[in-house]
Amino acid sequence: MTDSPVAVVTGGAQRIGACICKTLHQRGFNVVIHFNHSQQPAEQLTEHLNQQRANSAICLPASLNDNQSLNRFIAQAEQHWGRLDALINNASGFYPTNISEATEQDWDTLINSNVRGAYFLCQAASPHLAKQRGCIVNIVDIHGARPLGGYSIYSIAKAGLQMLTQSLAKELPPVRVNGVSPGAILWPDESHQDTALNTEQKQHILDKIPLGNIGRPEDIAETVAFLICSAPYITGQIIAVDGGRSLSM
Repeated sequence: MTDSPVAVVTGGAQRIGACICKTLHQRGFNVVIHFNHSQQPAEQLTEHLNQQRANSAICLPASLNDNQSLNRFIAQAEQHWGRLDALINNASGFYPTNISEATEQDWDTLINSNVRGAYFLCQAASPHLAKQRGCIVNIVDIHGARPLGGYSIYSIAKAGLQMLTQSLAKELPPVRVNGVSPGAILWPDESHQDTALNTEQKQHILDKIPLGNIGRPEDIAETVAFLICSAPYITGQIIAVDGGRSLSM
């Protein structure tokens, strides 16, 4: 068993997930980078972290739609270093769903990627986390509490993830379970037409943020690190990291 704590980060290959991996790695964690379709960036990040500190990162695939895949993923993650100290459920599907056009596939995709997969990962990981008095951090969304227009299934899924966080905080001690709710942190990927924003839409969002700017992935990663490393008496809480946006939603 390694002396270094071990963190599992779902969707850890890119964007906020990658920043969480780097931040925890800098804090001395060994990191398990989960990916589904993003194998190449996951392998590149793994190599980068291992260059900084040998044998400190691995990447493993798993489908959030398949419980057997999730169970196998957690087993492999725990067996590699002999311990699990933190699970960060960051993986998330995000795209609009107008109720007049939404399909069962949309429902399954967004619910599974945002809440179902997280639930069964918590189920698989919690016995290992309990041995280390570890913790779970779920990346929720401010729209889990106040819906985002045109994104009903996504908002429902994030509301479910918020309740999952609070429910499991009562069920899983000594494992602590908390959530981080980002506001506008990164603009959606402009290569995806369904979620890309134009200049006017971006300004409309900025006008509603008291601090007047979008956040950085580091703002989320540092909050995750705080909950894992510096908050032994905090559980069942959802911290909004949104520049004050949720004050006027």
